[in-house]
Amino acid sequence: MADYHTHDDDDEPLTGEDRDAGIPPEVLEAVRTLIRWAGDDPAREGLRDTPGRVARAYREYFKGYLEDPRSHLDRTFEEVGGYDEIVLLRDIPFQSHCEHHMAPIIGKAHVAYLPRNRVVGISKLARVTQGYARRLQVQERLTAEIADAIWDRLQPKGVAVVIEAAHACMSARGVLTPGVTMTTSRMMGVFREDVRAREEVLKLMGFRG
Repeated sequence: MADYHTHDDDDEPLTGEDRDAGIPPEVLEAVRTLIRWAGDDPAREGLRDTPGRVARAYREYFKGYLEDPRSHLDRTFEEVGGYDEIVLLRDIPFQSHCEHHMAPIIGKAHVAYLPRNRVVGISKLARVTQGYARRLQVQERLTAEIADAIWDRLQPKGVAVVIEAAHACMSARGVLTPGVTMTTSRMMGVFREDVRAREEVLKLMGFRG
């Protein structure tokens, strides 16, 4: 995806064609084609600026392609006062898009690890989650990518990732089932091998056996 300069619409000082100058013409035309195919006229007033808005929105939706989420885990700390229990960040909000229909996936992630001899700044767990979420995804892969990144970079005793999300490809089309939540999990190390450790981390995440 080309890296062109974008601004939030509320803060954008430019208007019209100037605002779209850095967007490849084929991207703008692709959006116009979809508008026509949907049955509307991209030249009418309300839709005239839509191709540019959509292109800028896509840059924001998929900005995860511009980074390596694992890099957020490069800086670690060893002086933790002997702490060797579970580190957990609950309810990390995220928005992603289904790679099959490009429909929104909106949910929350619970990310935990059991450190061996080093920890990472807690905000980095959220940044890793957002980095992988801001791509075309399936929830199963998103769950695995977050867990694998923590496992590979921190080399902890265990990693546990649970994601709960709603999928617009089910709620707004197809089977039309709003209110349904999909849950996926990935357990690694001690959380996979030790039933008691797994039960402990799931309880801390808010899941009851």
